[in-house]
Amino acid sequence: MDKIIEFKNVSKTYPSGTHALNNVSLSIDKGEFVFIVGASGAGKSTFLKLIMHEESPSRGTINVNGIRVSTMKRRKVPYLRRNMGIVFQDFRLINKMNVYDNVAFAMRAIGTRPSVVKKRVPYILDLVGLTHKAKSFPSELSGGEQQRVSLARALVNNPEIIIADEPTGNIDPEMSFEIIELLSQINAQGTTIIVVTHEHDLVRHFNKRVMVIDKGKVVSDTKENIDETSPIEYTDEDFSFQAELNTETDENSHIANTDEEVDYQ
Repeated sequence: MDKIIEFKNVSKTYPSGTHALNNVSLSIDKGEFVFIVGASGAGKSTFLKLIMHEESPSRGTINVNGIRVSTMKRRKVPYLRRNMGIVFQDFRLINKMNVYDNVAFAMRAIGTRPSVVKKRVPYILDLVGLTHKAKSFPSELSGGEQQRVSLARALVNNPEIIIADEPTGNIDPEMSFEIIELLSQINAQGTTIIVVTHEHDLVRHFNKRVMVIDKGKVVSDTKENIDETSPIEYTDEDFSFQAELNTETDENSHIANTDEEVDYQ
């Protein structure tokens, strides 16, 4: 299986002296679904920022989708992020735009042809169950619906990787399960999914790879600690839960365009 993300001996120390990550080595395969868990301040956010090249490592190398991002020039970062979809806890929708335009904005920002936007956006809105809300504004939506818009925006440019940073933090528990289920369905089509969460019930329910970060180190990883006869128990300051192991990797194809769509990348 091809590695889509690889950290080799990565450390990150901020100017304040905070050691956010300490000699982390790991890899995530193309098409994997990975939960990242750990206490506040453990290093989860820094891990995501390094993948997106919002921060650079103090030491070590990082490769994302075949690109060495640890030494990447700032001017090339937008091209890296075109292959990523980001889902935020606080949605980050544009209040003056309706649902359709919030999603279309992500395509227009990279110069996609209007004819392609017109075909792609309705397809993605249907995928997340929001066709009937296309003309609604963010203020008219529930928290769960706003998160679905955020997810649609992340998906619309057909990224290789979806990064979801606490995507269920501002929605109710029932909707939280629906959002992760939707991400699981997208993952089944080949998209790599990385979800940072504090919600142990979600992690326990969805039988995926789990990485626990504590004090800047990966202290548990279900991919590396394989014991198919019993669940692994994780404990940190936030929660204690059990996650059944899942060693199977989906090798299905990436999210396909419909027959009516055209190649927009």
